[in-house]
Amino acid sequence: MTKNRKSAGAMERDLAPGLRPRGMVHWNLRPAALYEHAVRRDEGRLVRGGPFSTITAPHTGRSPNDKFLVREPTSEGDIWWGSVNQPMHQDCFATLRDDVIRNLSREDELFVRDVHAGADPRYRMSVRFITTNAWHAMFVYNMFIRPESDDPITEPRFTVLHVPDMRAEPGRHCTRSGTFIAINFAERIALIGGTQYAGEMKKTMFSVLNYMYPNQGILPMHCSANVGPDGDVAIFFGLSGTGKTTLSADSDRGLIGDDEHGWSNDGVFNFEGGCYAKIIRLSQEGEPEIHATTEMFGTILENVVVDPETRFTMLDDDSITENTRASYPIYFIKNHVPQGMAGHPRNVVFLTADAFGVLPPIAKLTSEQAMYHFLSGYTAKVAGTEKGITEPQATFSACFGAPFLPMHPGVYAKMLGERIARHNVQCWLVNTGWTGGPYGEGNRINLPYTRAMVSALLNGSLNKAPTRPDPIFGIHTVTEIPALPSKILDPRSTWADPDKYDVQARKLAEMFDQSFKRYADGVPEAVRGAGPIT
Repeated sequence: MTKNRKSAGAMERDLAPGLRPRGMVHWNLRPAALYEHAVRRDEGRLVRGGPFSTITAPHTGRSPNDKFLVREPTSEGDIWWGSVNQPMHQDCFATLRDDVIRNLSREDELFVRDVHAGADPRYRMSVRFITTNAWHAMFVYNMFIRPESDDPITEPRFTVLHVPDMRAEPGRHCTRSGTFIAINFAERIALIGGTQYAGEMKKTMFSVLNYMYPNQGILPMHCSANVGPDGDVAIFFGLSGTGKTTLSADSDRGLIGDDEHGWSNDGVFNFEGGCYAKIIRLSQEGEPEIHATTEMFGTILENVVVDPETRFTMLDDDSITENTRASYPIYFIKNHVPQGMAGHPRNVVFLTADAFGVLPPIAKLTSEQAMYHFLSGYTAKVAGTEKGITEPQATFSACFGAPFLPMHPGVYAKMLGERIARHNVQCWLVNTGWTGGPYGEGNRINLPYTRAMVSALLNGSLNKAPTRPDPIFGIHTVTEIPALPSKILDPRSTWADPDKYDVQARKLAEMFDQSFKRYADGVPEAVRGAGPIT
């Protein structure tokens, strides 16, 4: 439905306080109409099979250094202030908000999309996105939960004002650059500008839920989740590029969601209604369910190279970025769980892309080790995921999602530990990174091998599999999995020079130890002692 300009008072009530558009306002359009507007406005182009392709350069990933939380009385005592959560003064936010509203009011066209965050009806939150681009409105349609009616939500609980072409003035708005992501929990409003990268819209709301849900007794998690035929739920923690989307899209299991979930007293529920998959070098053979979406009407392709003559996508081409993406509604995956909810997890898997090539492909964790590795959140930042990252870099991201945690990581870790104990959950560490040497020398662990390991842990066949304690990391390395070569399960034996392995392993162990010191005072002694032996 397209709604023409209304009186200033009515429009202010309907959209956002102070916003009085001078032009056309398009409300809650479906994909076909948004396609037409996006093509008319030259926001991108159609490619083979029907997806809409667009380029977001120069921003082809998130800009974490440009994200701010407003320091205000109702939330400042709960926020984990520092490099992750940079404070913005209320006066600076007010100036920025007024300039954003002024910018939106001058636009010839605005696109509004009302959605929900949170699949569980008891906890879902209504959100209004107001943007200047049709394709960004289509991204919101894909990624969040679509209300049954296209009528505007009367009073959204949160509003996101999105002005990708507006540049902030650091001296005037107290930002670090022309890009800004500013969240005000008291006003329940977020401002995003200076970047076309749609992932900022998605992750802004994840940060909001990470603040609001713990107070309702819900653990927000940066994880994918699926469920087996007998109702056994598995969740996969991990940063972008570690395999959350790939490993949860299993044809033998129902997909609950690929990235963000809550764990309530009743079980797990998806925050979103879509998937945002990395698709660089995606193959039909290796990931058929996800690959099929890259040829579907309704999918948005970000920064994918397209042949200008044939309009064929070139998924192996990383000349724009390694962080090529496909956004699509979750129902594009045939075996998705329509209600987006399931019971309590039986297995929790921590995914890491180990750039040092020293962690085992799969290991069992005690509950204390699980808490240690959850707080450590070790992985490698994969090229292109964030601005300036051109090759994998070792990083420690608390709870596998530090950039999105408004509160201290200990808040989320305590909630996870309580749930693991209450529901007798088995925890695992799975390395989807390198073997036979570090990045640049070794090779990425073969996806079929990783799939076989994950399938074995999910079907219970690894519950009694033989293990050995790793002499450096202490975790219980699985030593035998049918149909897999035993050598691949022992990372040291895959290196041409085992002595070099030992040096790298001790180096990584020391990095774990240094990183964990940030949280050591707030955890039990058993958790502090569950790390590597240094």
